Amino acid sequence: MGYLMLPVSDLPNIDFPVIQVQALQPGGTPEQIASSIAEPLERHLGTIAGLQEMTSQSSNGMLRVTLQFALSRDINGAARDVAAAIQAARVDLPKTLRQNPTYSKANPNDPPALILALASDTHTLPMLYDQATNNLLPRLSQIHGVGLVQISGSALPAVRVEINPLILYKYGLGFEDVRAALASANAHTPKGYIDTAGQRFQIVTNDQIHRAADYERLVVAWRNGRPIYLTDVATIIDSVEDVRNAGYYNGKPAIIAQVYMQAGANAVAAIDQFHREYGVIQSTLAPGMRLATVMDRSEVIRASLADTRLTLGVSVVLVIAIVLLFLVSPRIVVVPAIVIPASLLGTLGFLWLLGYGLDTMSLMALTIATGFVVDDAIVVAENIARYAEEGLPPLDAARQGAKEVRFTIISITASLIVVFLPILLMGGLTGRLFHEFAITVSLTLCVSAILSLSLTPMLCARLGTHAAENAFTRILERWHEQTQNIYQRTLEVALGHPTVVLLSLPLSLGVTVALYQGLPQGLFPDEDTGMLLGRVMGNETISFQAMAHDMETVQSILLQDPDVAGVAGFLGGRGSSNQGNIFIRLTDKAERSDTVASTISRLGQRTRVLKDARFFALQRGAIRIGARPSNAAYQYSLQGNAPQELYRYTQKLVTQLSREKTLMDVSSDVLLGVTVWMCGLCVTPLRVCRSRRNWSVMFFMTPMGKGRSLSSTTPSISIV
Repeated sequence: MGYLMLPVSDLPNIDFPVIQVQALQPGGTPEQIASSIAEPLERHLGTIAGLQEMTSQSSNGMLRVTLQFALSRDINGAARDVAAAIQAARVDLPKTLRQNPTYSKANPNDPPALILALASDTHTLPMLYDQATNNLLPRLSQIHGVGLVQISGSALPAVRVEINPLILYKYGLGFEDVRAALASANAHTPKGYIDTAGQRFQIVTNDQIHRAADYERLVVAWRNGRPIYLTDVATIIDSVEDVRNAGYYNGKPAIIAQVYMQAGANAVAAIDQFHREYGVIQSTLAPGMRLATVMDRSEVIRASLADTRLTLGVSVVLVIAIVLLFLVSPRIVVVPAIVIPASLLGTLGFLWLLGYGLDTMSLMALTIATGFVVDDAIVVAENIARYAEEGLPPLDAARQGAKEVRFTIISITASLIVVFLPILLMGGLTGRLFHEFAITVSLTLCVSAILSLSLTPMLCARLGTHAAENAFTRILERWHEQTQNIYQRTLEVALGHPTVVLLSLPLSLGVTVALYQGLPQGLFPDEDTGMLLGRVMGNETISFQAMAHDMETVQSILLQDPDVAGVAGFLGGRGSSNQGNIFIRLTDKAERSDTVASTISRLGQRTRVLKDARFFALQRGAIRIGARPSNAAYQYSLQGNAPQELYRYTQKLVTQLSREKTLMDVSSDVLLGVTVWMCGLCVTPLRVCRSRRNWSVMFFMTPMGKGRSLSSTTPSISIV
């Protein structure tokens, strides 16, 4: 029951509690958002207990603040403190902020547990996006353990009014006049009622406009007794809220849904729940829409655990075979053949009671503990067999043999548990990673000691320990004699050259130290998950159209690679239109001839045809430290009090690191663009010029150029 009920995951719960706060202010530049939104939020969020790291990124119209808490902090308690801090900071935030900042319990540095693509041959991307946000997103958010569902590739339907400022100036109008006319045409407010004798009439008017055609006859102002319609000063079209979005799946337009898990959540259980509800989710979508799975992390986790279970099974079989080879008696071999599985299954039951799961570390601990379990069983069985050979009855031999080695079994078990005690008491990320490993080994040793002093004597008493004389046992006896003769001759040679034997000890130690220093070192080995994360980064002045063309070019190149099975990606949606994200699904490992590192290098070489953009690809490791996304496996942060000075030295450091031949790629998350302002000669007498031309403040709040992403705290440098 313990084995069947244990939750399945790739690793123990080692995720840092991470919460991401997001604020939206359409039209805001990175500098404005950093000063008016980021700073007040950081002041209040920085007072939360247990906060280890806080980073923020200000970009066009958007702010993202990532909060990483201590491992001991509960994610739900931290979320309540974050909600209280956001509410306290509301009085310091701009009044123009349309909605309060929101938060999600997900780490943006973690790879998504599930990636879905919504495509159709008959529906447009805005229609797909509308279905995804209204039907798909709520369903996915209700899955237990899901922390964040991000929908990318388009935006919600909207009516876009593209104003011609020259014509507006011709009529003596300002942007504020147009804004007021649009607001009054959509004043969805109560109208009241009319009371008459014995009756009450509710006043209902149609003051909501949903289509571009309905805005054409909207009156903005009157000039010389003639109405000025909205179509006279602007172009009105049915579009989306943000046109700088694009989504792709295998080179075709699609909406991409990314599902991120909470800290400590079981990804396999969540994905299993999604597959059970897939039919219901598909039925809620409009006809003609297809929901495809781009990436499923549960497949990799299950495959990894299947390999570990196979290793465990092979180790048990090999141990039993070695016992048979040396003890000769098949009856004695039955004892460890029963005791070993019983000890492992008993350990799984205790793991379930303690709330642990079945993962790579616990299975590895069971595999290692198999050797300890068989030692206890052999010690007891051999001692019982010795008394049986002396002529004692089987039951008396079992009692006397188990009683004699009882203290030995207990002392061996205690000494082995003490060996793993430092690992059990280790703190930090490493301690949490190996905590379950140490617990599993210790439990297995305790269960093995109990069964060796109870089940093993009972089996020896009932089955006996005497080996029957047959051809198989005679072959084993001859092999034993030959082995002993070889050992005797080699021992005589060693005793005849004592100096050489003594010198072999320091030589062995020296070779061991040399090999240790030459081996690559790391916290956890890299694993082939069959999934790569890519990013296309354009220069600071690239247009959205050029960036979309580069995204299509990169995807076309990737799909031509024989090791690539599928590609999905999106552009925009995160406050910057010069960064695109790509998810690359590789073919089965058995069908690939190159390693993942070779595949990444080959893809990087093929995508160097881009002129104004760069492509980065990396494979996320099983363990991710920190909550700040990057384009590489190694990341360094610079800190300083003067932002401009900090950004300047960041560019210098990136330039110097790029010259290192041992580094393949170096990038930074600081992208500084050039902002071009309208009417540069009127900066000093700004209010006079604004009044004379009937321009509002909103006219000057939006620059013509595109300000690019700025980090409001410390810039990060990613190194491959």
